[in-house]
Amino acid sequence: MKLENKTIVLTGGSSGVGLDLLRMLSAANCIINLSRRAPPEGVLPQSANIEHIATDLAEEASVRSAIAQITKENPNGIDVLINCAAVQFLPRFTDADFDPASIAAEIAINLTSPAQIIHGLLPSLQKSKHSVILNVNSGLGLVPKAESAIYCATKAGLDNLSRGLRAQLAGTGVQISQAFLPLVDTPMTTGRGRGKLSSTEVARQIISGIERSKTDIDIGKVPLLRLVNRISPAIANRIMQKGDS
Repeated sequence: MKLENKTIVLTGGSSGVGLDLLRMLSAANCIINLSRRAPPEGVLPQSANIEHIATDLAEEASVRSAIAQITKENPNGIDVLINCAAVQFLPRFTDADFDPASIAAEIAINLTSPAQIIHGLLPSLQKSKHSVILNVNSGLGLVPKAESAIYCATKAGLDNLSRGLRAQLAGTGVQISQAFLPLVDTPMTTGRGRGKLSSTEVARQIISGIERSKTDIDIGKVPLLRLVNRISPAIANRIMQKGDS
């Protein structure tokens, strides 16, 4: 699939990898961005074709409203859905500053809203001869680390959701893909880790993977993590506990 003249729904296009995807795709496609904040001015091409729908992905009613608006405004359907938005809260359960109220929000944004959006927009995606759902995942969905237990759980859940839907939608013309990211230099990872990939490079590889119809787009050190985890899950686990990934 060449990503030109497509109608693309993207979540999380206000910062990080989502913003770079928005910047790279908006000149040649119609992009519908779902996020609480609008993309910052001055970073997008003048030819950008973007509609921003203010959406709180932690709130089911807000997600439902966005789905209804997209469906109404695009009677001929959409071509691509990219679930990119995510949050990661760092405190451990044993930390004094851990807020149990954050659990529901993290699960809602990272796992529940992608499922809701996929279900709500599936009829629109099925109007295209060939459409793509791309869920942005993480190496932490394959092997967790000590910090961010809920984040790791949501990414593992997103992996299982994606693989389950892939089986459900086989033969329908709707492709389910995932992009597994390493540590990326974004506002979410400020002050953490070393050897981060730039969000621009990650967005470029995601777009390339979609256009090549890749099922799993493994970026950076993720292929190595998969290999080590296959050979020895215990070693992979020790590696992940030593540092950010």
